[in-house]
Amino acid sequence: MRIFLIGMMGSGKTTLGRQLAADLHCPFVDLDAYLEQREGRSIAQLFEQEGQERFREMEREALEAVVQEYGHAVISTGGGAPCFFDNIGFMNHHGRTFFLDVPVEEISRRLLASDLQVRPLLAGKTQEEIKSFLLKTLSHRRQFYERAGTTLQGGDISAVLLQQLLNNN
Repeated sequence: MRIFLIGMMGSGKTTLGRQLAADLHCPFVDLDAYLEQREGRSIAQLFEQEGQERFREMEREALEAVVQEYGHAVISTGGGAPCFFDNIGFMNHHGRTFFLDVPVEEISRRLLASDLQVRPLLAGKTQEEIKSFLLKTLSHRRQFYERAGTTLQGGDISAVLLQQLLNNN
């Protein structure tokens, strides 16, 4: 079984995904890291050099490659991945999807404590600009995120909770 974790940047997809994959004794794939390795450039470089439209195409190609390569894995996607090329439909068809619905205030706190230079959509923004960006982006992306099979809400979503949900279904 493939498990896809979706949600805004800073929602904990990678951290939770690593924990869950370890608990389930299966591979963990961070789609952004997979794409970086495949292309030999960072996400920031891909965005800058290729532009967002081509980046989203490359992201879709990487998603398809991961599905071909891994029959059983926990896969963390980039925040925008579900919102282009019906990627959310593709993920729903090829596995179980979980939307990590974390409050914007918590995401903002987490992001401000991280290196914003690795996040091309946030680099150079102030705290208020980041919060405004997150609110605006989430309002647009929510329609895609809510197509996930399961929504987990709150700022403290854990691998234990996710594994309980998997065991109950």
